[in-house]
Amino acid sequence: MKSEMTIREVARQFDISARTLRYWEQAGLIESERMPENAYRYYAPETVSRVAQICVLRSLHVPIREIKDVLDDPTALTLLDTLQNSLKRMDGEMEALQKARDALQSLAMQVHLHTLHALPDGEDALCLLETLSETLNRSEENTNMSDLKKSDFVPHENVEVRFIDLPPMTVAAAQYTGDEPENHALAMLEDFIEKADLVNKMPGLRMFGFNNPSPEKPDDVYGYEFWVTIPESMEVPAPLEKKTFEGGLYAAHAIRMGDFQEWGIFYRRMQNDPDYEVNAREPFAMGGCLEEHLNVRGYFAQEKGKREIQQIDLLIPVKEKT
Repeated sequence: MKSEMTIREVARQFDISARTLRYWEQAGLIESERMPENAYRYYAPETVSRVAQICVLRSLHVPIREIKDVLDDPTALTLLDTLQNSLKRMDGEMEALQKARDALQSLAMQVHLHTLHALPDGEDALCLLETLSETLNRSEENTNMSDLKKSDFVPHENVEVRFIDLPPMTVAAAQYTGDEPENHALAMLEDFIEKADLVNKMPGLRMFGFNNPSPEKPDDVYGYEFWVTIPESMEVPAPLEKKTFEGGLYAAHAIRMGDFQEWGIFYRRMQNDPDYEVNAREPFAMGGCLEEHLNVRGYFAQEKGKREIQQIDLLIPVKEKT
């Protein structure tokens, strides 16, 4: 093994994105070094080995926080506790999915035998809801992000896709180019949001982001731009800018923070969609693609300095095929 590897080399070796590596570094899982002659990240052999361990644990559905516990205390007892916790979560998810599958099979059979001509209603619907309560509760937990720290999933080509129509919006934009641009741009936006009391003034507050400029190579210095929705009449102080977003039709796929490798999987999925095609539009930095950071109000309800973005909607601009 080479004495040191660049972020690009590590990303290629483990088939993950450079942004995922940067996120793991921000989360305290790995460390990199910078050489005086350039700004590139370099990883020592022991760090590369650590990346391999993280990839193994991620493939076993172990969440980031528990991976950090294992790496900080690499004893057999800590690893065993972590793996057993993951097994319990997976068993619960499999049980809930099995209940949903049994109910689906029962409904399909009733329709096939002509004993059911429509979706159940009344008492029948209530009985079905009770049977599926565990599955529905898990779905609601994901929506509310109360359980996102406890589970992960392995990305696959059959990604779940929703189609949403984003309305026109007025936004305040914070952009930063340089090292860790997401953190710098987010800090600028947070300061504006808190000073303007936007969380209370905008009940439907939404926050988007995208690479700007977008890097073409893992070692490239790049930028990131954050948007937050604001009232149309609100003034925006420099260096932030006031912009108008036209909205439009988007394909959406939810990920947990850090799973940025799913961008490629999701994009390939939409390139092969039978009914929709990718329709690049402004902002063109990522071909019109956006990242919507979900549960903004919950994010700002957390103590400053301990806030974490936990779930993101990946958004690809699309149009129906003619």
